[in-house]
Amino acid sequence: MNEILRLENVKKHFPVRKSVKEMLKRTAQSYVRAVDGVSLTIETGKTFVLAGESGSGKTTLARIILRAIDADTGSIVFDGEDVTKCKGETLKQLRTNVQMIHQDPYSSLDPRMKIIDIVMEPLNIHQKGRSKQERIEDVLTSLEEVRLEPAIDIAEKFPHMLSGGQRQRVAIARSLVLKPKLIVADEPVSMLDVSVRGEILELLNNLKERLKLSYLYITHDLSTARYVGDNIGIIYAGRIVEVGKIEQVLLSPLHPYTQALLDAIFEPNVHNLESEKVIRIKQVEVKDRPQTGCRFFDRCLYSMDICRNDPTFADEEDDHYVSCFIYPS
Repeated sequence: MNEILRLENVKKHFPVRKSVKEMLKRTAQSYVRAVDGVSLTIETGKTFVLAGESGSGKTTLARIILRAIDADTGSIVFDGEDVTKCKGETLKQLRTNVQMIHQDPYSSLDPRMKIIDIVMEPLNIHQKGRSKQERIEDVLTSLEEVRLEPAIDIAEKFPHMLSGGQRQRVAIARSLVLKPKLIVADEPVSMLDVSVRGEILELLNNLKERLKLSYLYITHDLSTARYVGDNIGIIYAGRIVEVGKIEQVLLSPLHPYTQALLDAIFEPNVHNLESEKVIRIKQVEVKDRPQTGCRFFDRCLYSMDICRNDPTFADEEDDHYVSCFIYPS
């Protein structure tokens, strides 16, 4: 298997700020385990979907991959090279080869800059030695790649002059202009109208095939995940609980949390208007994540005493893994 990215047991814990009362009592420091031992592999030319609810650690993991923040422990191997602690030119090269598409096309583009300057910004940082005319040509080519035409006219506009879908295409063009090997797409269609989501997803698939790109596609929406993904990892409370081929995981979900996520998908059917939506999850308030054992313990319908221990990944089907005591390892 030819892989572009491999993470091994990556962890990131953030200290919780103490109150004055806690400081006076000298209580022990507590932490939010945002990413708690994540391992995953992204194959070259494939899309790996990372799915989970808000607060599950998806964006924190993306920032670790981009080296915007450092992991506490674990390793990151990109294109065969360990980049966990890389600095200087190696880090600059990593950031050239790994680009990000942000969630909100309205806040991720500077409203005071023309589109040509927005897309050219990465070139100005990473390719200062090239002439301005060469950089302009790269910008126009990138705009054409995302079907913003005529590119020369679009380049002279400001973000407020474009629709939401066009703005997200500009964000995609900016991520493409450096010709990266991996693109991290953080919920790239969640802020768009339903009518244009399909167009953007189709564009991402088309770019993957034409430019031989690899994606880490982050989402909470499993309905879009099936359209773009090859493999999927389900993350909950900083841990991946299920991983496998996307058709296997979504059609035959094993982990109770994956089943609950699929239950929550709205199906546009007139008969659903009168029926009660049943989601297989305990409706309880969880104030703190469990520090040991299965992180889904308090919300799981099938939790047992053994679940207070840390489960390990079991290979239930061909390349379909689940971290759950329901399945014998």
